[in-house]
Amino acid sequence: MRIESSVTSVSWIPSEAIRGLPKAPFELGVTHYDDPPPDSIDDLDALHARGAFRFANRLAGWVEVRDGRIVDAGHAGRSYISSTQARLGSKASVVFQPVPFPDLVRAPEVSDTAARFVQTAGGRPGIPAPRRVRRKPYVQWVGPIVWSTLALTIHADGTTEHEVLGASSFPRHWIYDDSGKLVEKSGLIDFKDWYVGAFGTHSPWGDEDTPALVTAAETALERELSTSVMRGGRKPRVRRVKQGRTLVKQGEPGDELYLLLDGVLAVHVDGEKVGELGPGAIVGERSVLEGGTRTATLRAVSDVRVAVAGPDDVDRDALARLAEGHHREDS
Repeated sequence: MRIESSVTSVSWIPSEAIRGLPKAPFELGVTHYDDPPPDSIDDLDALHARGAFRFANRLAGWVEVRDGRIVDAGHAGRSYISSTQARLGSKASVVFQPVPFPDLVRAPEVSDTAARFVQTAGGRPGIPAPRRVRRKPYVQWVGPIVWSTLALTIHADGTTEHEVLGASSFPRHWIYDDSGKLVEKSGLIDFKDWYVGAFGTHSPWGDEDTPALVTAAETALERELSTSVMRGGRKPRVRRVKQGRTLVKQGEPGDELYLLLDGVLAVHVDGEKVGELGPGAIVGERSVLEGGTRTATLRAVSDVRVAVAGPDDVDRDALARLAEGHHREDS
């Protein structure tokens, strides 16, 4: 019996992800941010043809099972990287071709009961990025390196599991399971660290990876509400919370909603940690719906950015549906 499975990372540049002088080409329309990838992917090649993401890493593997034992295994993955189009004036544009790096594929680790596959994929965007960097040669002209490192384990009984072993700290990485469903996200974007540090040997191609902070994907309803927050009638205020600091405290009054743009928040109830939230999560809805008192403490696991929305900026019925699915405080 042959068992096949896969895991895919899709990487893209969200709005509000870049700060400082490098943000200017995006704000002036020379280049562009990306729309969020879909909740599920049926055809990765079609998305790539449309330029819907910056790069993707699809790790796929198979095993042959006889009498409950794995007798053979093989790798079947590949990578994708997209070109960058820059507008020069109202009509002219230039397409910069990327530099894909060779996929780093480890030999499968195979036992009688499981096979583990590991793949690193990525490369360098084609558009020039003149900048100072933190190590020799101290100046770079070419763009920083982007990548992700995925692991996939296929068991003889047909079950599978995946891991995100590492990833560049920019851009955002979304993780899809074998069915094409969005299941996880990288929790932190650090553009500054990536811009000055990801070059030369400072990547998996130089034996230097970066651990990835990964959280479960938010719900489809939260993604719908996040569009209302970010693209509604008025631009939301963005608040930053340093690692270890508190966004809201249980028992305090409050009627603001928060859309987590970047970073990871820990949820504490009565002093006990009950969960973690990553980018895309909407929090604070219960205080809006249930009397204006915070029902949990939210503390920053990493540096965090949130978009702040008022109680009237989001549909109240949608908030009620969201609250029904949350209720972490009642667990």
